[in-house]
Amino acid sequence: MKTTTRSIRALKGVRPIVCLTAYDAITARLASEGGADLILVGDSVGNAVLGMPDTVGVTLDMMLHHTAAVVRAKPDPVVIGDLPFALAHDSFSKVLGYCRRFLQEAGAQGVKIEGGTRLAPTIAKLVDAGIPVMGHVGMLPQRVHTTGYRRRGLTAEDQAMVLQDARAIEAAGAFAMVLECVDEKLVSAITSQVKIPTIGIGSGQNCDGQILVIHDLLGFTANPPPFAHPEANLHRSAVTALQRWAKKVRTPKTSR
Repeated sequence: MKTTTRSIRALKGVRPIVCLTAYDAITARLASEGGADLILVGDSVGNAVLGMPDTVGVTLDMMLHHTAAVVRAKPDPVVIGDLPFALAHDSFSKVLGYCRRFLQEAGAQGVKIEGGTRLAPTIAKLVDAGIPVMGHVGMLPQRVHTTGYRRRGLTAEDQAMVLQDARAIEAAGAFAMVLECVDEKLVSAITSQVKIPTIGIGSGQNCDGQILVIHDLLGFTANPPPFAHPEANLHRSAVTALQRWAKKVRTPKTSR
């Protein structure tokens, strides 16, 4: 059964929500058949697929291309597209145009936006325009060049900032939010205080759901982050299969 942003929101307090990234029709089918409730076409495509060192180089056209490929697989999970680096800080008319392209051209059912309190007014306007928004607070990979990759909520001051961001995103009308690399105690407080689902990545088990990059989960990534525990080693399996085939090609056929 096809999930929606409304059905995802309704899962809070009912059962944990399973979320995965996908970047093309193949990974979309895997995520769907594997039982995901939500597929995020993340800007992590830059790291996982395109060979980039981070997500900053990912463009809107790239995201629309990969989102459309995921949608064409007709997966059961709701498909959310990731608004790439810095675009959420443009004028609202431009941001609305970007998000409209995700829904109209790529076929996504919503967008994810990194950022907290300062972006809440933009998110509220998008929701009012009929665009479902998934928030993203805590560590923000798109800001790697200003903040680096660092765990959030380790000091009282930072805890207050992350909690404020989460409350602002909820108040703006987001249907769910990602909490990335946030201290587990703070995650528990946020999850209990907001009425929308919290989806954790590198934030422990106290969220309403979990999300992982599908390549990390399946063992395609050479050096996955420490919080990702692969359930398979498909890189090794694929290399072994290719080596077997290469050996067959190189081995002369026995003459008859």
